[in-house]
Parts: sequence; structure tokens; C-alpha cells
Amino acid sequence: MTGTQRRKAVVTGANSGIGYFTAVELARAGDSVVLACRNEQKAAAAADEIRAEIPNADVESAKLDLASLASVREFADSQSGSLDLLINNAGVMMPPRRLETADGFELQFGTNHLGHFALTALLLPRLLEAAEPRVVTVSSLAHRQRRQLDFEDPQEVRSYDPHRAYARSKLANLMFALELDRRARAAGSPLVSNAAHPGFSATGLYGSDDGLGSNPVLRKLAPLGARAVSQSAKAGALPTLYAANKGGAGSYTGPRALMETRGKPGPAKISRVAQNKQLAADLWGMSEELTGVTFTFN
Repeated sequence: MTGTQRRKAVVTGANSGIGYFTAVELARAGDSVVLACRNEQKAAAAADEIRAEIPNADVESAKLDLASLASVREFADSQSGSLDLLINNAGVMMPPRRLETADGFELQFGTNHLGHFALTALLLPRLLEAAEPRVVTVSSLAHRQRRQLDFEDPQEVRSYDPHRAYARSKLANLMFALELDRRARAAGSPLVSNAAHPGFSATGLYGSDDGLGSNPVLRKLAPLGARAVSQSAKAGALPTLYAANKGGAGSYTGPRALMETRGKPGPAKISRVAQNKQLAADLWGMSEELTGVTFTFN
């Protein structure tokens, strides 16, 4: 936004980690922020923490479970007025065994990609009411681990590998962000879509009950290992904040030091497969079919 005009922002998964620090800095800058989280109690507590740190902060918490399309629709229906900024941040990382969303999707693909895909489509009317609408989708260095998208078994029913499924979901995040920007440009829409990744940052994903933390041993060890070799979640939020405030249309932002694992934000490398426009179009079509949502830019 130009000048000092306050934006309204929605940040998914904002009760902890990168999402929390993203919300803190947006509120500090004067934006009105909705913490959209699965756990309402944790979201409310996070909102209280932000208000305690920033007395004039305009923050509220709301229920949003990206692993349930019904919850996504309920949240989108609860939003009114224009929305300037949507940050698709929430995620699930590498549960050791295959789990499913409420709608029967593999948990990582269903939550990280399909949930955000549906949320963005359903909030698009609110976004298009804003003068300078912007969507930032958080991907990962892991997107480079996938050289192809498997449209034959997207839900990993035949063979589940936690690392492969996570990398696929993060590749889908980046391809969605880039394809959304292309479609917005083609429609002559003012919507800016871009993406960011946090490098290697210590977040709650490592100990989450839905991910690595579903294994009791990994629940204790993974966060310790992450803290030993990674930057803080606060530092990991910097690329997202850059993308939200300065990142150009179709850009990808990440840390610049040590092979994009840490450091100040700047342009990040996009894998060749993530730049494949036909694959992105195929992913888009499949995502519309699975979620039952469509994007309308007018």
C-alpha cells in the first residue's frame, strides 16, 4: 500500500514460528492482522502476546483448519470488506506415516497446497476489493527436491514417503504462486502474487504432532537439531515480510547466505520444474477439480 494507509492482512498459521513473527511485524507497521489458525486457543494467546508487545496493535484471531475444506469455506465466509494481503504460511511437515485431511487428501498436499489454493480462491473477491491486493505463498528449499509432479498418484496412496510428499507440497506452493500471478496478469487484475521461503529456520513444524512430532522420539530431538543448525524463526520471517512489502509480481524471495539457508532476504532460485507453465496449468486444473473452487478475476 502507498502512504500510511493501514492494510488488512490474513496470516495463516500465525500462532507460532514464522507466521507469528510475520504477524508481529505487520502489526508493528500498523496493519490490521487476522491470525488464522487451526487452534483457536493458541491463536487467541498469540494475539494477546502481540497486543502486550505492541499496545496499539490491531489483531484478531480466527479459526481456520486448512485440512478441512468446510473450515476453509467457513473462514472465508466470515471475512467481510476488502482484504489487502493474504499470507499463505501454515504448513505440515513430514508425518512419518500417511495421514489424510478431513476430505481424504494426503495431509501435506491437502493442507499445504490444496487448503491454501481453496482459501485464496474463496478470498479472491475480498482481495479484489482492495486497491493493491497481494498474495504471498510460503514455499521451501525442499521444492528443489522434486524434479516432477506425479499426477498419477498425487495423494501418495500407492507409496508414501514423508520427505517426497513434503517436497511435492512445497513445489505445488511455488507453482501455484507463479501461476496465480500469470493468471492475474492475463486477466488485467491488480493482484500481485509472489512467494518466499524461510531458508533453514527453527519453527514449530519440527515438533508438530501432525508432522515429525507424531513420532515421540523425533518430537524431542527434531527441534533441538533444528535450533543447532538453523536461524531463528524471527529471521526466517524476513523473506515473507519482504515479499509482502516489496516483492514484485511473480518473484520468489529467500535468504541470500549459505545456499539460501540464512541471511538477509533477496531473490531466490526457482527450480526448472517450478517454472514449467504446462505443469502449473495441469496442477491448477487438478486443484480446482479436487477442491471444487474456481478463480474469478472480475
